[in-house]
Amino acid sequence: ECAIIFLRMKKEILKQVIKDFQNAELPRLFHRHLDIPFDTGKIITITGARRSGKTYFLFQSIEKLLARGCNKNRIIYINFEDERFDFTSDELDLILQAYIELYPTVDLKDVHFFFDEIQNIDKWDLFVRRIHDSISKHIYITGSNSKLLSKEISTSLRGRALPFEMYPLNFKEYLEFNQVDTDYHSTKNRGTIRHYLERFQQYGGFPEVLFLDDSLKDKTLQEYFNTMLFRDLVERYEIKQVHVLKYFLKRLFASITKSVSTNKIYNELKSQGIKISKNILYDFMESVENIYMVIVLKKYEAAVVKQELAEKKVYAVDNGLINAVTYHFSEDKGKLLENLIAVELMKCGRKIYFYKNAGECDFIWIDKDKILMAIQVCLTLKTPGTFQREIRGLVLACEKYGLKKGYIVTDDEEEVFTEKGIEINLVPAFKFLLELSIP
Repeated sequence: ECAIIFLRMKKEILKQVIKDFQNAELPRLFHRHLDIPFDTGKIITITGARRSGKTYFLFQSIEKLLARGCNKNRIIYINFEDERFDFTSDELDLILQAYIELYPTVDLKDVHFFFDEIQNIDKWDLFVRRIHDSISKHIYITGSNSKLLSKEISTSLRGRALPFEMYPLNFKEYLEFNQVDTDYHSTKNRGTIRHYLERFQQYGGFPEVLFLDDSLKDKTLQEYFNTMLFRDLVERYEIKQVHVLKYFLKRLFASITKSVSTNKIYNELKSQGIKISKNILYDFMESVENIYMVIVLKKYEAAVVKQELAEKKVYAVDNGLINAVTYHFSEDKGKLLENLIAVELMKCGRKIYFYKNAGECDFIWIDKDKILMAIQVCLTLKTPGTFQREIRGLVLACEKYGLKKGYIVTDDEEEVFTEKGIEINLVPAFKFLLELSIP
C-alpha cells in the first residue's frame, strides 16, 4: 500500500511538471544556427560539450514547433536533473500515465517528447525505444557527456537515432548574442567586429560566460575545466591515478596546436619514477576527446592504417578553457588564432586534418571525402622567414591534393597572389570566420 501511495505521489509530481512547463513562457532565447528536423521518424539526440547550451537549444526547438502550429499541450518537456525526480527505470511509464490522465482524448502518437539529461535514469534507453516503437516518433533527447556519449547513444538506440552535436557558440553566433552587425563592409562595423574577435579569442564561446563580468569569466571557465576533470573523466571512467591524469592534461594543454606524443609523455612519467601503463595513457587521450575537452587532429593519409599510426595534433574545444587553465598562453596570439580556426572549422560539421610532408599545412578541410580547401593560419607573414615557410607548406598541400587555390588566415592582412600556379588568398580572421558556411 505504501508503494502505491508513493507511485501516486510521483505521478502527481509529473502532472505538475508537465502542466507547469505548458503554462509557462519559454525563456528569452538567443537562437543557435544548428537546426534539427521534426518529421524524420528518428529519435533526435543532442550531445556535446558541457555547458554549451543543449537545454536552451531544446527550448529553441520547442519554440519552432509552436510556430509551426503545434499545440503546447502536445509537448512534454522533462528535465531529469530536477531534484523532485527520484525515479527508477520501472517508474518511467508514469510519465505516460500522468499525461494520459491530464489529456485522455489526445492520441499519444501526436505528442512530442523532450527528455533533457535523460541519462540520469538507469535503463533509460529501453523506455525511449518503447516509446519510439509503439507510441510516438517525435522524441528529442539530450545527454550529458559525463554519462552518455554520442557513440553510446547509437549503440543504445540501435539505429533509431539521428545524432547532432552542440558546441560553444561559433563566431557568428557570438556576434549575434552581442547584437553586433556582421556586415564587415562598413568601417564602423569592422572595428566593432575586430574588437569582439579579440574577446572571443580570449574568453571563448560558452554561452553563460558571455554574460558574466570579466572578473568572473576565468573563474567560471576554471570551474568548467574542473567539472570536466572530476565528473566527466575521473567519475565516469573510474580513474584512480588522478595525479597522472592531471599531469597528462597539463601536457596536452601546453601542447595546443603542436604535435603531441603519448609515448613521449609516458617516458616523461617513467623518468620521474611514476609507473603507469602506456595503454592507460592512450585511454586518457581517447577519453579527453570523447568528453569534448579537446579535438585531436590526424595527419591526412590516404591509407587509414597510416593515418591512425601517424603523429597527431591537439586543440582545445574552446579558447576560453585554454586561457583559464594555462599560464601565459593568452600572450601567444598566433596559437590562440590557430586553435580558434581549428574549432570553428570543426563546428561546421566537416572533417579536418593536417598535412605534413616536405612542408606542413595546418588544416585540410574535407566534406564527404572531398577536399574542400587547404588552410594555413599565421598572425602575420611580415616576420622574417615566415612568408616562405607558410607559402611553401600551403603550395605543397595544394599540389598534393589538386587544389587550385589555398588560404592563409591572418590577423588583418589581405591579399591575393599566385605562387607556382596556385592562387594564394590572405584573409583576415574575422572575414574568414564570417564567411564559413554551417551545414
